[in-house]
Amino acid sequence: MVTAAAQDQWRLLDVQGHDIRLTQIAHKKGTLPELAKIAELEKKLAEVDDVLVKARTVATDAQRELTKAEGDVAQVRQRAERNQARLDAGQGSAKDLQAIQHELESLAARQSVLEDAELEVMERQETAEAAVRGATAKRDEVLAEIAEAGAARDKQVAVLDEEAVAEARERETAAGGIPKELLALYERIRESSHGVGAAKLYQRRCEGCRMTLPPNDLARIRAAAENAVVRCEECGRILVRTADSGL
Repeated sequence: MVTAAAQDQWRLLDVQGHDIRLTQIAHKKGTLPELAKIAELEKKLAEVDDVLVKARTVATDAQRELTKAEGDVAQVRQRAERNQARLDAGQGSAKDLQAIQHELESLAARQSVLEDAELEVMERQETAEAAVRGATAKRDEVLAEIAEAGAARDKQVAVLDEEAVAEARERETAAGGIPKELLALYERIRESSHGVGAAKLYQRRCEGCRMTLPPNDLARIRAAAENAVVRCEECGRILVRTADSGL
């Protein structure tokens, strides 16, 4: 059975207080509001990126269509210009010139159709480019929000890290005078008991599990030597006896 002077057992409560605070600091670091905000913004960014990819695909396809439409119109215009030049020069027989005139009329009609198609594609391409610009602006906006939230998170983490360092230093000082055997027992219990290895026995109640001890347990503890390290039968934690234990 582990034994330790009463004052060494009291020191365990100081160590436990520092350990609880360190656990609280770690929990706070992991649950900062900025973390949830960043996670939400990153989800939003993924959605915006998806919209941007689709918008760019539509814009690329529209540009490809527009390039083809412009080429088709240019090709008809060039043929019409060549035919007009031949007609103006009076090259060929009357029959040939008449055929050229008919072809010019057909080319004019074809050009009108192609130009209408080109205009329609151009409008779609402009709409698609506007969508790309809008999605890009939205992405920049979300990235700025992520950067802002990240800076706020880093500031909070720095404060908590500084607090944790100071707390760990005080914890080391508090644990410095405790016998190794007692401290090792405390650490083993703490690891398996949700971070609490020692608790005060206050008004006949274990402050670790909040259970009021039954008479037979109180009798056992009352009969134990002052340097005996007693434990709660309910939760297994070290029970530190004080003037307020109610024994």
